[in-house]
Amino acid sequence: MTNIRPYRADDLDAIYEVCLKTGASGQDASHLYRDPKIIGHIYAGPYGVLEPESAFVVEDEEGVGGYIIGTANTFGFEKRLEAEWWPGLRQRYADPQGPRENWSDDARMAAIMHHPSRTPRRINEPYPAHLHIDLLPRFQGQGLGSRLIRIWLDAMAARGVEAAHLGVGPANARAVKFYRKFGFHEIEQLPPPWNTWWFGISTS
Repeated sequence: MTNIRPYRADDLDAIYEVCLKTGASGQDASHLYRDPKIIGHIYAGPYGVLEPESAFVVEDEEGVGGYIIGTANTFGFEKRLEAEWWPGLRQRYADPQGPRENWSDDARMAAIMHHPSRTPRRINEPYPAHLHIDLLPRFQGQGLGSRLIRIWLDAMAARGVEAAHLGVGPANARAVKFYRKFGFHEIEQLPPPWNTWWFGISTS
């Protein structure tokens, strides 16, 4: 039986695993990284640790296999990352040197820890919350993604947040189609090297 529930602290390892197994534009990224947790240190772990109240998971008899995570306040969250999350990781992972084209996927993740991007003010002021959603294949195609987003948007609305955004790589065509179908509207497209499409939505 499939169940959606609020995130708990003991779900942390599970959201790391889901992040890895969906980390290649929605596909399994396990073969790309020597350190299986490195991608989760950026895209999953900090949400579970720093803002668990903004996270929900989906589980079945096999365990947790999907999540929606995010923050109600992107600007404040990025400040907390700088103060509470990145320093410890920077001690564990060296800032990669040499030509970027020679970096491994692990090195690219380490570089993000040392040089994290900030969400542009033109995005996070009108759309202060942001979210990430990932589902393993066994949970896809059942309407669970839409249910998770609706639950999350309702939770943000209850906290007085009026709008949210997300960023997605254009290579993840399935996700782009899903977000548009749900009701997200495109804010802007950033060309390479950013390669990010920003989408926004009202919480109401």
